[in-house]
Amino acid sequence: MNHVKRTIKLVEVRSELAAGTRGASMGIDALKIASLDKQSDFFTRFEPINVPDANNYLWKNNKFPFAKHADGVYEVIQNVYGTIKALREDHRFPIVLAGDHSTAAGTIMGIKAAHPRKRLGVIWIDAHADLHSPYTTPSGNMHGMPLAMCLGIDNLPCRQNHPDSTTLSYWDKLKKIGGSEPKIAPEDIVFIALRDTEAAEDYLIHTHGMLRIFVENVQEWGVEVTSRRALERLSHCEQIYISFDVDSLDSRISRGTGTPVPGGLNVEQAIGLNAELIKDRRVCAWEIVEVNPTLDTENTMAEIAFDILEATTHSLVKNF
Repeated sequence: MNHVKRTIKLVEVRSELAAGTRGASMGIDALKIASLDKQSDFFTRFEPINVPDANNYLWKNNKFPFAKHADGVYEVIQNVYGTIKALREDHRFPIVLAGDHSTAAGTIMGIKAAHPRKRLGVIWIDAHADLHSPYTTPSGNMHGMPLAMCLGIDNLPCRQNHPDSTTLSYWDKLKKIGGSEPKIAPEDIVFIALRDTEAAEDYLIHTHGMLRIFVENVQEWGVEVTSRRALERLSHCEQIYISFDVDSLDSRISRGTGTPVPGGLNVEQAIGLNAELIKDRRVCAWEIVEVNPTLDTENTMAEIAFDILEATTHSLVKNF
């Protein structure tokens, strides 16, 4: 057990620069409050690393309408990348608690840089595909762009924006964190609970044959079969990273997040899926994002998210 404790590292990323709604930077502390309310000792078991954020950019004028706060986002993703790369080189298992979902790009980049010859699969449990670029984004919010960063995809066939040269310079630098090559291949992404996409994202999903597992599939198959099918799709990958956005939960549950969507997972499905998926020995990092307690009452979203975090970690430790 002591070896497991030393191997698992909590990584705390309090960035909310890339979200459209303020407050996600407080999500980690909301999780900690939830643990106290539930009389859990979770946060005494694993030593945390606090990754420097760049939330001070929020008080500056945004210069990039099609990639909001791209300068600050670049800074924080660099910080996440360096932290995750060092942990994976040391064969540590990062459990990442993050604010907005853009920082997942840094996690993926760090995993890949630590072991560049190992093919990396991604299981993206999220209502959204996060496949936009500055050329296609309808909002400019960069939490909708992390997978595009890691794929190195601009998606020019679906272009609707005309970013300026400085924006594109930052976008190019973001894609090249950890090396100029793509960090993942499109066929190595599995979406679970995806249900709120734009046409530009649908184009990429269909063009590249990315696997979508719908909430209806989870309901029909159950969590064990769903997990098996997701993992089978990634059978050729030597490493797997799981990213869980709380908006994958149904909007009746996930009010405390910036972009809730109806028709999502229930709590039992979310717990079961994450606990089952993380049993696979190829899984090398797990992440939970986008808890925003300012949109909630009585810290309900954080309490649900903490239950998922604790159950997933318990499954990891049990099967380590």
